[in-house]
Amino acid sequence: MKSLRRFPQIRTLAFLSWVAFSPLALADTIDRDNDANDLDVGALREWMNTKRQVSIKEIGGNLSLSGEVRTEFQKIGESSNGIKQRGSGTRFPSSVYDIAVNLMLDYRNDRTWSAIKLEFDNDAGIFSGTTNKIKLSKGYFGARALDGDSYYVDFELGRKKLNTSFDSKLQFSSFFDGVLAKYDQSFERVGDFYLHGGAFIINERTNQYGYIGETGLMNIGGTGFYTKFSTIDWDTKQEGSNSYNKTRQDVIANQRRFSFIVSQLLLGYRFYPAKLQKQVTFYVAGLYNYMARRLPVSDNKKANWGSYIGFSMGELKRKGDWALDANYQFLAAQCVPDFDASGVGLGNVSDSGFYTTNINNTTLTTVTNAGGNVNFRGVSITLDYLLSNNLTLQQQWMQSVTLDRDIGPYRKFKQYEIEFIYGF
Repeated sequence: MKSLRRFPQIRTLAFLSWVAFSPLALADTIDRDNDANDLDVGALREWMNTKRQVSIKEIGGNLSLSGEVRTEFQKIGESSNGIKQRGSGTRFPSSVYDIAVNLMLDYRNDRTWSAIKLEFDNDAGIFSGTTNKIKLSKGYFGARALDGDSYYVDFELGRKKLNTSFDSKLQFSSFFDGVLAKYDQSFERVGDFYLHGGAFIINERTNQYGYIGETGLMNIGGTGFYTKFSTIDWDTKQEGSNSYNKTRQDVIANQRRFSFIVSQLLLGYRFYPAKLQKQVTFYVAGLYNYMARRLPVSDNKKANWGSYIGFSMGELKRKGDWALDANYQFLAAQCVPDFDASGVGLGNVSDSGFYTTNINNTTLTTVTNAGGNVNFRGVSITLDYLLSNNLTLQQQWMQSVTLDRDIGPYRKFKQYEIEFIYGF
């Protein structure tokens, strides 16, 4: 390898040789590694080639392509112990402009389906702008295992956001990379019951997996009342973690980072008042982390609860429609993990964690500098208006302050966002 670095001509020749003979080289590698696997790989390659030559019309099913083009502006104010975190004199702007594109591809036939979503979310500006921010936020396929008169059982495998399958305004912002099982059944005069659950990967390097389940009963007795109960387990075994983490501090940090088994109970009432001619929903939820401990960083308290209460009104279907959602949120410091917290938050432009000085490192915090997007109380108001059948105007106001002033710095946060969304 050293000789290649010294002589760029040799590196160029090697690269051109690789381009010319890579198919042969790949085949040779497969042969030498495992002759049995070569047969499997060859058969799979031939089968995939035949699939590429078949049109959607021939195989049946429905293929849909949709997307969104978004332009957004945010005005953000954030402070910590009275010190401004954004704006002039800081590293971060108080006015933020973004350009985003989301592409969705969905395919469905009688008993199987798949979904893909690519997100391109980039900062605006000639010098401040970015062009390379892309992520796969959805990529999974599913199949119906049982299909009865009043029930069905589905399985899905792949990637999606937790909050696309499980309901919460304070958690479930992480990816669900795993397998999901869904059982749904309608009971006459009782309501629509469901039980969804699955397992997902937290860290493949330490063989750590998470588990989640949610059950609910919708439109109870035809009254419009509904309830949902979920539990997510982050406090799972990390095999080999002692060898992977080099110091005792690393081990303690990881233990605290995943000391969460969180349950949430959600109650709601949905109805359609004749005078308003709009669907209205009232909801309230409570969260509790069973694994929280009294620690110096939490001021020797169990700060392990969360709650939100709010209402929504309206639906978006055609030009002139509007939808409003307003809620008040409380999230204690030890209720949900930093990396899975959602809701109003506290801005957290420094990307600090509650148990560690940064969400991604293992340097432990103290009661004076514990941060993260937790330990807040705040309000969120979102208004959507359909300017046309394709163009939506969305406005959102969020504001929050520290919930427990004995834990971490006293922080304030507020944000106004206006966004135009063109869907096709």
